[in-house]
Amino acid sequence: MDDLIIRLIEQGGYLGIFMLMVIENVFPPIPSEVIMGVGGIAVARGSMQFWPLLLVGTLGSTLGNYCWFVLGDRLGYRRLEPLFHRWGRRITLSWRDVERSAAFFLRHGHWVVFVLRFSPFLRTMISLPAGLMHMPRWKFLSFTFAGALVWNALLIVGGHWLADYLTAMDGVIGPILIGTVGLAVLAWLWRVVRWQDEG
Repeated sequence: MDDLIIRLIEQGGYLGIFMLMVIENVFPPIPSEVIMGVGGIAVARGSMQFWPLLLVGTLGSTLGNYCWFVLGDRLGYRRLEPLFHRWGRRITLSWRDVERSAAFFLRHGHWVVFVLRFSPFLRTMISLPAGLMHMPRWKFLSFTFAGALVWNALLIVGGHWLADYLTAMDGVIGPILIGTVGLAVLAWLWRVVRWQDEG
């Protein structure tokens, strides 16, 4: 099981990692911790290299977040609000969530785009208010890239360490990965089922 999961990531290569990281930042519930963590295991096995993996993972994170930024920047409040009332359930994000994150962005400034890259729940959400507030594009991309670079490096190193630590415990990595993805999917489904539009 361990080898199967890791081989799937390895066969997708760097392009596969890039695409998974874009998707992870656009639509839940694929966790980047699993994607880059397995990438770290592949680095430990010698089938991927640290720096190319870090670069493509960070570019994927940046592009995924940029999609949300452009959505906010181009559509603005008036055109975006009806879309959230109609489709918010699918991404479990209400218009009230958008308003709260926009207020948070206004209170704390542009640096939150960098700082929240380390938050599992807010790192993607903050990109939308950054666009709504028309944060300078170069600054958004720089802060997002820098924050994602640090976070992804930590995940790769963590995956590498996990591979070394679990070498003697064959069959453990697979269940851990499946369990992590399963919990993320269940949490997302739970939010969809319990969804109430607060807007």
